[in-house]
Amino acid sequence: MSDAPRAHQLIAPDVKLGRDVRIFGFVNLYGCEIGDETKIGSFVEIQKNARIGARCKISSHTFICEGVTVEDNVFIGHSVTFINDKYPCATNRNGELKTEEDWTCEATVVKRGASIGSGVTLLGGITVGENAIVGAGSVVTKDVPSNATVAGNPARLLNNQVPSINESPVLRS
Repeated sequence: MSDAPRAHQLIAPDVKLGRDVRIFGFVNLYGCEIGDETKIGSFVEIQKNARIGARCKISSHTFICEGVTVEDNVFIGHSVTFINDKYPCATNRNGELKTEEDWTCEATVVKRGASIGSGVTLLGGITVGENAIVGAGSVVTKDVPSNATVAGNPARLLNNQVPSINESPVLRS
């Protein structure tokens, strides 16, 4: 399940796959970069100009759009959606379908060791800090500090603490 596409995978030739990447069925990847030892579940789409770090787990039914950077050791739960357009609409002022020139991509960064729960929606233009946890079903509308736990709609700070000496951020992801 690594370099060569298998049945029910659409992996464009411009995708950069790291070593020992595991990709399951019904995945659509184009113009993106996937780091070493990352696992991508079924029914995931990762668009152009998105970057996924090493040793990440991207769970099934997740959508990672253009402009998203996921650093190393990040967990992305099931059905997570990233949004990169603050003002989405189908047509421009002339009533014509929008093209890439008609909008601005809002970049999102998920820092090393963060965990994003299932069903989370992340609006564009935000950063999720190192080792942060986003609770399942949350809608993230602004930056999440490092080592913080947030949840809700909109996501709100539940706590902000540094992991203990006995807890490894790598083990958390």
